[in-house]
Amino acid sequence: MLSIKSLTKVSVTALVFIGSVQLFAASKTASTQAVDIASIQESTMLDLSPTPVHHQASRYIEKFIRDYHYAKPKLGNQESVHILDEYIELLDGNKAYFLAEDIKDFQQYRYNMDNAIRTGWLKPSYYIYSVFQKRWAERYQFALSLLEKEFTYTEKEAFMYDRDEASWAQTTEEIEEFWRKRVKSDALNLVLAEKNWKDVKEVLGKRYNAAIRRVAQIKSEDVFSYFMNAYTKTVDPHTSYFSPRTAENFNIEMKLSLEGIGAVLQADDVYTKVLRVVEAGPADKSGKISMDDKIIAVGQGKKALVDVVGWRLDDVVDLIRGDAGSVVRLEIEPANSSVSGKTKIISIVREQVKLEEQAAKSEILEIENKGKKQRVGVIDLPKFYVDFKAKYEGKKDYRSTTRDIRRLIEEMKDGKGIDALIIDLRSNGGGALDEATALTGLFIDEGPVVQDRNRRGRVQILGDSDPGTSWDGPLAVLVNGSSASASEIFAGAIQDYGRGLIIGEQTFGKGTVQRVLDLNQHFRAEDNKFGALKLTINKFYRITGESTQMKGVVPDISFPDPYSRDDFGEQSYSSALKWDVIEAVDFERVGSFTKYLTVLQKKHADRIVHNKEFQYLIDDITELNKRRSKKSITLNLDERQLKRKKDKQKRLNRENERRLVKGEKQILQIDEKTELTEVEDSKLAEAAHIIGDLLLLQNARKIAEVNNDSSQK
Repeated sequence: MLSIKSLTKVSVTALVFIGSVQLFAASKTASTQAVDIASIQESTMLDLSPTPVHHQASRYIEKFIRDYHYAKPKLGNQESVHILDEYIELLDGNKAYFLAEDIKDFQQYRYNMDNAIRTGWLKPSYYIYSVFQKRWAERYQFALSLLEKEFTYTEKEAFMYDRDEASWAQTTEEIEEFWRKRVKSDALNLVLAEKNWKDVKEVLGKRYNAAIRRVAQIKSEDVFSYFMNAYTKTVDPHTSYFSPRTAENFNIEMKLSLEGIGAVLQADDVYTKVLRVVEAGPADKSGKISMDDKIIAVGQGKKALVDVVGWRLDDVVDLIRGDAGSVVRLEIEPANSSVSGKTKIISIVREQVKLEEQAAKSEILEIENKGKKQRVGVIDLPKFYVDFKAKYEGKKDYRSTTRDIRRLIEEMKDGKGIDALIIDLRSNGGGALDEATALTGLFIDEGPVVQDRNRRGRVQILGDSDPGTSWDGPLAVLVNGSSASASEIFAGAIQDYGRGLIIGEQTFGKGTVQRVLDLNQHFRAEDNKFGALKLTINKFYRITGESTQMKGVVPDISFPDPYSRDDFGEQSYSSALKWDVIEAVDFERVGSFTKYLTVLQKKHADRIVHNKEFQYLIDDITELNKRRSKKSITLNLDERQLKRKKDKQKRLNRENERRLVKGEKQILQIDEKTELTEVEDSKLAEAAHIIGDLLLLQNARKIAEVNNDSSQK
């Protein structure tokens, strides 16, 4: 057996983490690098030749992968074939742009992609992208030409929107027929939204012109990133290249802070629109910006406003972000304006914004179980985070998952108290490795948590060496198919120790560890021009010796799963590392739920039969699977209207059933203005009832054991 070793610390510049990362819109702060406004406003194609930086970066990315990747991957002719196929798939996975003749032309590079990467000869990848760029413009120009004549929707025809398994179009006429149906489908969607042809033509015209403009704004850095990520994806699904913008966004998200106005933005045709205002951020405190407002122009301090309509989202973000204390001026078209096109100009002082929506949050659910009130604490954890830089600089108040959750537990205990606790890890894609281990330590006294194996076969055991716990009462961990990496380490350890129930769906199955290497430091570049490489360096195993790779964590009590593991999760990746087993480690279980599981499962099954929301959930999963099996949609107006009518009636029936339960007045119809009844999180509610059942069963058993001891005396 193996013994516990100390945790490995990671440097600030080589950050170890184990989860998928949802990146914000790419950005550089306005203070570090000015946006090239002239190039953004230019509608002609930009120069897409590789730069000397890209030639250098390509060679070293290959070297780092060869020297440090866990799987010791090769790069030869066989891999070259896969890289070419992956690059084409990345650019045109739905076969909507390229023609068969293009794909045939690209085969001249079939056995040269490996050499291109190894030597930094990037001409093949840029040539392929230039053809894609040309085809993209051609397709959207054709789409625009179709708007000259109004469509009719009486024909019995269907649009096959999923061409993943289709053959490449042999002729321009063949691909244009696909686009005719695609544009007709876009138009029909607007007709169903009660738009007249004039409005349809205007909306689609703006949309298609924006698409042409968007590809014209692609930069050399973008093409290099696409190609490098086609390469890394053939190595394994979680090794990837971070462009300079993406690398900075990774650091921003892991720190849960940025300097700016505190608004999450999204692209909406030619406009940049406010998706969400961050609570307590500058935008929120100003009271001048709301969800769905459009940003028309941006200015720095007293400088002239720059019109940003038609810009790339990340370029708009570049202008808006900046140093704390500086002023940004925005021209806004309010979403609630009664006059279309009416704008206002506002000034906001930038601040350091804490991205609280990514941090752990708590609530308390009160449920009734056999006439008894139970208070179940819930901690929602969207990701495992830590401010690495502050931590290793020795700052006492650095931000981390474990610190936040310890505080939330104490707050719930110090209030009215809780009877049980749920850690909600649904859709938590992972994050910092150290935090997964440290968080487990809040619920076990001391002991190993996870085994970490490197490419040479050396195994290190990471564990909790701090005596004591923050919570030793009934515990459940709620997971789903998107719970990955750090979530699986935590859930697996809690399950192996018998410390808590795992409830939900089989998890993602990502059992690998990545390190982010800053390429700028290798090249001693003062600015962030080389980006970074996220590299799979280790594989982790449960303390039982089993890997979570591919298989994930299987819940003790399962909920209906909307996904097949073949279509979703690690098993769906062709380049995923394999599942295996290593030697187990010594550890002492603290409990077992075996004697309770049968009763808990029966109570759960009996309860959800009578739970309308849970039955709705099951019905929706069934309907979702039916839709997934379809690859086309009718373009007949009557058929689409009939389907919409049925869907609307289904929504109306559900809404009235919910109102009936709450004793509220029922309604005759439902539309966008209808104030809908708030729908409870049926999975979370059911998890609370399950842990409540467990609490009663454990208490009853303790009472029985005490009575038995007394009678024997």
